[in-house]
Amino acid sequence: MRMNIGQRLHDAAPGTLAERAELVRSQGFSCVHLALSKTLGKAYMEPAALTPGLAAAVRQDLAGLDVAVLGCYLNLATPDEAEYERSLRRYIAHLRFSRWLDVGVVGTETGDPNREYRYDPERSHTEESLCLFIDRLRPVVRAAERLGAVLAIEPVFKHIVYDGKAARRVLDELASPNLGIILDPVNLLHESNLERRDEVVEEALSLLRENILVLHVKDYVRKADGSLQAAAVGTGEMQWEPILREVWQHHPALQMTLENTTPENALAARETLETMLNGIIS
Repeated sequence: MRMNIGQRLHDAAPGTLAERAELVRSQGFSCVHLALSKTLGKAYMEPAALTPGLAAAVRQDLAGLDVAVLGCYLNLATPDEAEYERSLRRYIAHLRFSRWLDVGVVGTETGDPNREYRYDPERSHTEESLCLFIDRLRPVVRAAERLGAVLAIEPVFKHIVYDGKAARRVLDELASPNLGIILDPVNLLHESNLERRDEVVEEALSLLRENILVLHVKDYVRKADGSLQAAAVGTGEMQWEPILREVWQHHPALQMTLENTTPENALAARETLETMLNGIIS
């Protein structure tokens, strides 16, 4: 099976969509994570912009690069009902657009229970917040089912769905074949659980194995205050080999997209990931 390694398109050097895509292709990537607002502009988040014509233009500019993830990272748990309704329309429009663009999944994180989309240690991980998120996500998932699209949620420690157990709960309660997981192991980590790093990641892999659709690959370094800072794979402390061994065993040819790279280190990051994978596959 071939390796499907990609990059966030907005991490490529600034330029037109076609120029960014050309750079990504020249560095040996086969797929991308596409966030329209970060590559084309914020206006392209709006439903009216997401037409079959735009899909055709984007496909032409990407020229053979697969879109592993179409990003739509909005806060479904906001207490602002009007903002939630706007977000709901945007999610549904992205799901519809994903069919025209032939996207793997529409990707989203899981928000926080405030207007600022800010981690609240007292409220973000509560049962109340999780129930609110599930209720808010339900119409998005039902739209995915009607449209024949796939939505994938990404657990992040500083958001409502912060670990494997919470993500499993969402999957089980919504019980939809059109809902899956983007797994970013580094995003499950925080200074408060770093001493249990391997346990946290292994639990998520075990609970979510059948539902992982895309793997996000990055690293982390510890700052002077003990907090974690994301970095390109191979430049920090993350132990990727056991994760990749587990993932490849169950998901050969899974799309893996690099995060937190720069135009200067993206090629080295891809080669680092390929070297680890070659050691596992061989």
